[in-house]
Amino acid sequence: MAAPIPASPLFLREPEIRRGVELLYFGYSHLTRSIDAGLADQGLGRAHHRALYFIARQPDLTVSELLGLLAITKQSLGRVLGDLTERGLVETRTGDRDRRQRLLRLTESGAALEAELFEALREKMSAAYSRADRQAVGGFWAVLEGLVPESERDRVARLGK
Repeated sequence: MAAPIPASPLFLREPEIRRGVELLYFGYSHLTRSIDAGLADQGLGRAHHRALYFIARQPDLTVSELLGLLAITKQSLGRVLGDLTERGLVETRTGDRDRRQRLLRLTESGAALEAELFEALREKMSAAYSRADRQAVGGFWAVLEGLVPESERDRVARLGK
């Protein structure tokens, strides 16, 4: 693989910003394509994967918390959760303290599917990370964190715990 093109010292100019947008777009596009076949085999799409991913990261996530993470409509989430529940991938239970809460958890089948999909993503990310050094990975994370609005950064930070 060719050496990466270094950023210009004038990295806030339009050409550098456009390059970053393009790399972000194409990188994410190729990353997510790596799981499309696995999802299609299940009759699922990327919205289903995002729900599986975040439920796996936080078992007993509430429906309202998942709505906030995914930033989709209640109607869209209802369809996605309905599909996942119908296929036996997600189970819902009522909250212990608040009976109105619906807590989400992956079933054994759901956890296995999410792990399989994550493995494909992990392979792509690991390969990309290994082509960069630790400072580059930290810089990449800093740029992505900078794209997250301040009001959402705590929610994102809690995912890593």
